[in-house]
Amino acid sequence: MDGLKLTFHLAGINNQNFLMRDEETGTYWQQISGLAVSGPLKGRQLPFVASDELTFALWRAEHPQGTVLKDSDKYKAEYSQRDWDVKMKTTRTVLSYREAGLKPRDLMLGIRAFGASRAFPIERVLQEKLVQDRVGTEPVLLVVGPDGQSVRVFRQRIPGTDGVPEFYRNVEEQAPAKLDAAAASAPLLMDGTTGSRWNFQGCAVEGKAKGTCLEPVEAIKDYWFDWRHYNLQTSVYGKTVGHAKPE
Repeated sequence: MDGLKLTFHLAGINNQNFLMRDEETGTYWQQISGLAVSGPLKGRQLPFVASDELTFALWRAEHPQGTVLKDSDKYKAEYSQRDWDVKMKTTRTVLSYREAGLKPRDLMLGIRAFGASRAFPIERVLQEKLVQDRVGTEPVLLVVGPDGQSVRVFRQRIPGTDGVPEFYRNVEEQAPAKLDAAAASAPLLMDGTTGSRWNFQGCAVEGKAKGTCLEPVEAIKDYWFDWRHYNLQTSVYGKTVGHAKPE
């Protein structure tokens, strides 16, 4: 921040969303937003760095030369168990928003862009495999990867063309027997404007638009109660959400 390298530590929990405190200024920062909520830098915003949440198999297929963070032997005993996410589903939350039939720990894919916030229930996205929707002023495309578990979001506009193209999931698509580099970059979609075929990286690999890539849109996986609390005006794909107060 302003040329100063900050060193962060877990400092506490605020509505079950953790707070970080930096050593250099003593400022407290909210994890979900990167916003400074208390201290000398209050009101400042840490810049987001784009990231993907993929299965290891898909990430490895896309980045065969990639490296993986090694476990620290010193702290292995403190690492979460493999079934951590399963146990968390039944863990009580300190607040909840009982709207639209959503449970506090339902997993959502949240997007904050184009002047609005919108959440997409992950289970529904995985079932539909392709979601064409809007966030604020812009059309967006949510695409499930060839592994059937990873999701990426793109702006639903093809550079160099007008209007909003309709996309279709390939009818002949089958789960790859082996998730290698070829399978990871194979076409999953076709658009109705140029007739091009697009892969999970958002790039056209066949057709008139070949070599063109869709603009990625940042999304975050979060529990419903957490996303709702820090995005008070959020809407939800396929559901009607009011302005209820937390319980």
